Amino acid sequence: MDDQKLELHKGIGVVDADPWNLLRGDVSFPAAVLNERRMQHNLDWMRSFIHAYGVSLAPHGKTTMAPKLFQRQIAHGAWGITVATSQQAQVAAAHGVRRILIANQIVGKANVAAVVGLLAIPDQHVICIVDSAAGVALLGEGCRSAGVVLDVLIELAPEPDQPGYRAGVRDEAGLADVLAALDAWRDHLRLGGVEFYEGVLPDEAHVRRFVRRAVEVTKRLIADDRIDRTPAILSGAGSAWYDIVADETASMAKAGEVEVVLRPGCYISHDDGLYRVAQEAILKRNAVAPTFGEALLPALRIWAVVQSIPDLTRAIIAMGKRDVAFDAGLPRPATLFRPDRDDRPAEAPVHWEVTGLMDQHAYLTIAPGDDIAVGDVIAFDISHPCLTFDKWRKILVVDDDFTVIDVVETFF
Repeated sequence: MDDQKLELHKGIGVVDADPWNLLRGDVSFPAAVLNERRMQHNLDWMRSFIHAYGVSLAPHGKTTMAPKLFQRQIAHGAWGITVATSQQAQVAAAHGVRRILIANQIVGKANVAAVVGLLAIPDQHVICIVDSAAGVALLGEGCRSAGVVLDVLIELAPEPDQPGYRAGVRDEAGLADVLAALDAWRDHLRLGGVEFYEGVLPDEAHVRRFVRRAVEVTKRLIADDRIDRTPAILSGAGSAWYDIVADETASMAKAGEVEVVLRPGCYISHDDGLYRVAQEAILKRNAVAPTFGEALLPALRIWAVVQSIPDLTRAIIAMGKRDVAFDAGLPRPATLFRPDRDDRPAEAPVHWEVTGLMDQHAYLTIAPGDDIAVGDVIAFDISHPCLTFDKWRKILVVDDDFTVIDVVETFF
């Protein structure tokens, strides 16, 4: 903490105290806060899950864009880190991530050059995805100019009659076109396997059908000797359906036919909204997940102060769209703390509700007579960590006594 302190005084308002403590008023609010115990629990939980299925894990780094968290995920068994853009890949590589899966089409001269340039780093492994002959040619030309060979996966999309639209090969004709293009660029592009994303699909039946198609295509490409990597990679799974992907691919993984790489990114922080609901569904339908004890825990909260109480039924909180996600549900009051009165935060009343957000303000509905005062500190649970992390450049990590034990920097 001492080495970070002078720098952080510029980005986080703090009282000159060491260590900082949220309850003592050492840190300015609003603040994004990760609970260390819960985050560690989530890391251990996901490691147990992938080991039970015999699959690999490359969590999607776009969730946090925090290299310090990337390294913790790798230390807890992650095979690599997934990203979506050339800039994200550069950040990961610059912070020592040596196996990067870019689960997105890379197009545009500068983007291709940035990705190809990473291959000059010793021991750096980068994998891209392709879904068209045009995309193959763009990557191939970039690799030829640099004199390098790049590993690629063919992205599959749901078939035309399935709901949910995404980039990717949708039919056999499209697959044949990509394979033909890869043959033409074989000196510079090496086919490593198949990639897909099932998160756009509405239910388990559709997801299973899609994953089974990915398995079938992968087996066929292996049988036809079209894949240049042993074992071939089969990669899918966001944070909502990773158990289904594991179910449908584990037999191939355990037999050594493929290296199955799952990509859930939100598990490290989890949430109390979108992914809490998804995790509850996983625990009901999956036989393995409930065997690890306590499920994933929401570890990220936004702490903010009560700024004004203009009437008996509304409080204004100094937290807004600049501070917290609002695309998948509004933040929910979790705990209430009154400085100079309380020893520890208490649970917030269940009837309190955030009904709207402005840029820097939240509208909190309360009831007449509620024990709430200007200056109170409320910690809010969030829904959708991806669009909360990206609003912060410094995130505090606290222990169960709310002492700051680390600071995580993001690179969005």
